[in-house]
Amino acid sequence: MNTRSALLVTATAVLLAGCGAATPAAGPAPTTGVEAAAPAQALTITDPWVKAVKEGMTAAFGTLVNHTDSPITVVAGASPLSPEIELHEVVESDKKMIMRPKDGGFVVPARGSHELKPGGDHIMLMGVKEEVKPGAEIPFTLTLQEGPPLEFTAVGKDFAGAKEDYQPGTDH
Repeated sequence: MNTRSALLVTATAVLLAGCGAATPAAGPAPTTGVEAAAPAQALTITDPWVKAVKEGMTAAFGTLVNHTDSPITVVAGASPLSPEIELHEVVESDKKMIMRPKDGGFVVPARGSHELKPGGDHIMLMGVKEEVKPGAEIPFTLTLQEGPPLEFTAVGKDFAGAKEDYQPGTDH
């Protein structure tokens, strides 16, 4: 075999070896549409809104969404609209629906959601001194048991319901 033929055979073998690698080359792993669209925050809220009121008390609602593999617990809330905010639930007591602070806060399951709705769990704002009109934008911060807080803006909305009684012994 002459030198030219030997070089041609060697070059062909090298090229074929490179094309037939048993393991793929290291590189970025492919992503699915769901993974690519996942938000950077562990907890988000969808469709947040606040019941429109003249003053006094109101509540905020929406759906908390957990994007992690562990439960997330919301333990407190804050807003410039209210000097006092509590996390509330509505439960049946003596054949009446009553509102009371929710012990332990709101637990959002891993890769799940937790709905805040009238007649159920909600963020209660007390001592509101300015009117919340439909369309008003209200900033909120929710404190989590672990991790950074969730900041969002809720929109004022007319709503005729949410007229629950308060648990006896509370100062609402």
